[in-house]
Amino acid sequence: MNTTLKHWRESATVILAAGLRHAQSSDSLKTGLEKVSDTAHRSAFDYQVLLLKRSSSSGFMPSVYVFPGGLVDSSDFSSEWQEIFQSFTKAPNYGIGVVKQTPETRPPIFGTDRAQLGSPIPGDVAFRICAVRETFEESGVLLVVPKHEESGIRVRTNDDRDSDPQPALTTLSGLWDRDVLSKWRSLVIGDSANFIKMCKELQCLPNIWALHEWGNWLTPIGMQDKQRRYDTAFYICCLRDTPHTLHDEKEIVHFKWSSPSEALHSYKSKELLLAPPQVYELGRMCHCPSLTDLHRFAWQRSLEGCEQWLPLHLVAPDCFASILPGDALYPEKVDPSGKSGGVIKTEKSLEEFLQDSANLHRFVGQDPYSVTVQINITPKYNHLSPLCGKDVDNPSKNHSKL
Repeated sequence: MNTTLKHWRESATVILAAGLRHAQSSDSLKTGLEKVSDTAHRSAFDYQVLLLKRSSSSGFMPSVYVFPGGLVDSSDFSSEWQEIFQSFTKAPNYGIGVVKQTPETRPPIFGTDRAQLGSPIPGDVAFRICAVRETFEESGVLLVVPKHEESGIRVRTNDDRDSDPQPALTTLSGLWDRDVLSKWRSLVIGDSANFIKMCKELQCLPNIWALHEWGNWLTPIGMQDKQRRYDTAFYICCLRDTPHTLHDEKEIVHFKWSSPSEALHSYKSKELLLAPPQVYELGRMCHCPSLTDLHRFAWQRSLEGCEQWLPLHLVAPDCFASILPGDALYPEKVDPSGKSGGVIKTEKSLEEFLQDSANLHRFVGQDPYSVTVQINITPKYNHLSPLCGKDVDNPSKNHSKL
């Protein structure tokens, strides 16, 4: 855990995609006929993504649907994890593997040497532990491997990153009944360190190998001095079946399993509110209507690395925008402290500044429900550009580009 950070609080989130068999939603008790458009968006995909609605009283992104995740805790870097992961401590990053990305281009959240900060647990491991723990707290979904099944875990080495075939879709263990998990969930919510105790008592390991590195988003530098800022590691996990899901009625007041295009359609229709990173990542997933294709892509790409993205606000007379790295308007150097360079101002109209930019990589909107992604640059590290606009509105016409 990096306690030296002055402006950012480190966190981790997981994009949880699950096959449609046994799909469950907290909307399932609602009656009435589904909208034809909603059915079309859902049927184009053989999986759904978990979205959690934050409480209206939350101090950060109130009433917004997000992926499960939260702040890293010092216990995520505890030396006690070495005992739990004893069979994997000699493998690169405990068997996750080592990314190809050069150290100087690695986002600090991934590239920081945690040993120099006093932690024996690699950052790539600890942030996955955080994501697994927070997912359990917020949704009741427990991404763990029973200790007696650890011999079947696929360990990645530096020699087989290109030739090793992808593992099967992740399945969840049914060893523990809901009363046991409910008891431990309450304890972990009360004290994050209890997650270590739970893994020891239940004889299980956080399934860090099922989480594939996907991206790194920083909270935009706001126009308010006391805005909370987060440096968030994004992972993706593909489950074979949709798991039993809960919400805690505290930080999270509702959950929803939706296909990527269905969620974006609901957002555009103002039925739910999404944060810009969710809009972007769901748009990326629209390239993959097949869960198997998504899993294959995430597995193969996970050791490529990723960029750190700090959106910058642009204020124009008839719209607002967030400018992302690679855009023609994005400055070469950015001050992450927020003391300067956090907001770009222009007197040009939306149409004018679009015409003036050769390279586009930005969010543009006129209200919180109209944000779209505009991009014409090639993503780095073999990643995907998000689909948007008509491509999302016609999910049945989309096909995997992988």
